[in-house]
Amino acid sequence: MQYRNCNTAEANVGMSFYMTSADGTGGRIKTFPEDFVVREISDHPDPKENGKYVIAEVTTRNWETNRLVRLLARNLNISREKIGFAGTKDKRAVTTQLMSFEMPMSKLEGMSLKDVTIENPYLGKRAIQIGDLIGNTFSIRVRECDETPEEIEATAKSVIADINKKKGFPNYFGVQRFGVIRPITHIVGEYIVRGDLEGAVRKYLSEPSEYEEEDVRMARKELVTRDDWKALYPTIPDQMSFEKTMVGHLAENPGDWAGAIDSLPKNLQMMFVHAYQSILFNKMLSRRMEHGLPLNLPTVGDIIVPLDANRNPLHEDPILTTAKNIDLVTRQVRAGRAYVTIALFGSESVLAEGEMGEIERSVIEEEGIKAEDFIVPGLNHCSSKGSRREVICPVRDLEFRPEEDGYTVSFSLPKGNYATCLMREFMKSDMENY
Repeated sequence: MQYRNCNTAEANVGMSFYMTSADGTGGRIKTFPEDFVVREISDHPDPKENGKYVIAEVTTRNWETNRLVRLLARNLNISREKIGFAGTKDKRAVTTQLMSFEMPMSKLEGMSLKDVTIENPYLGKRAIQIGDLIGNTFSIRVRECDETPEEIEATAKSVIADINKKKGFPNYFGVQRFGVIRPITHIVGEYIVRGDLEGAVRKYLSEPSEYEEEDVRMARKELVTRDDWKALYPTIPDQMSFEKTMVGHLAENPGDWAGAIDSLPKNLQMMFVHAYQSILFNKMLSRRMEHGLPLNLPTVGDIIVPLDANRNPLHEDPILTTAKNIDLVTRQVRAGRAYVTIALFGSESVLAEGEMGEIERSVIEEEGIKAEDFIVPGLNHCSSKGSRREVICPVRDLEFRPEEDGYTVSFSLPKGNYATCLMREFMKSDMENY
């Protein structure tokens, strides 16, 4: 099977193909935060009288999750480690998610932050941790389209038909994984994996973006040419808060590159190497599509994973597809009880066999990396054992609604998947429009 080529900057992060055949509506999302509405399908901790964790729904407008946690911690006078959340959300959006606070309920009373609403608090048995959700529902508005209303409707119907036929869409890691404004997260992760921690820190501090404000670009220019960290610290704009944290550490500990990375929030440290693993996955998925292998059916050598009762993939129970079991495995996949996977390469990865195994190994060999490179001494949060990820992402409750100046698409996805990767099938726009 032949897939449609992607000729935008998305190809630079491994997203080389579209599954759907329609030309695309064009347009952009997130013109306003209200154009991208996300609500977690939450896994609520059980209530507990006199519990030590406050569980609450937090609705935000135009807030990046890590910066929100930092400001909440400051306002509540608690460590940011005592605030739990299940997943990071898009900044330019209106999002609702469960969060936990290890503190007395009374501390929440009267707490006020711009564009933040905290509702329905209760005392729970446990904290919220990364991954503690079932999925997310989305309502996404597309504006400034290239097509007429009649063409938009025809395109949407064609895309939805293709997605329904394949029972999902290519499960790429979306552009947010790498950074839309400054797509360098995976590059920093690659430096870390290759053991160049100084390179990782300097890249994170100094790589500019044409989409950043002038004072930020100027600050990054200074960070390229200088390393007098104490003198630099007060010159860094407040919006570069994570960069300022790193420079502050280097001002007190010159040359401690590992410590500079370790000064960042744990989930941000994890994101660097995960983003590098993600671009490897995207390349492997694109190569599978280039080879014409199916997304929604197994071939000999594929590794599939079954689903549990809540329809979550059981990555710890992989099954190798062989000539003997392919008929049984195919029935399970067709019935939606299992999914074909691709490697998220790490220190303990198990690779596929057959043609998909050749693809996985060829990408790894071209990168010149080894499994043991993903063990990062002194930075446990940057180390990764690896896993596998589903080739195709299922979508539920997919609906299209025309609007005066574009259209809205609503749907729900399992956790860990990217709404923009569904929207790119409708839009086929340039990367910065997501």
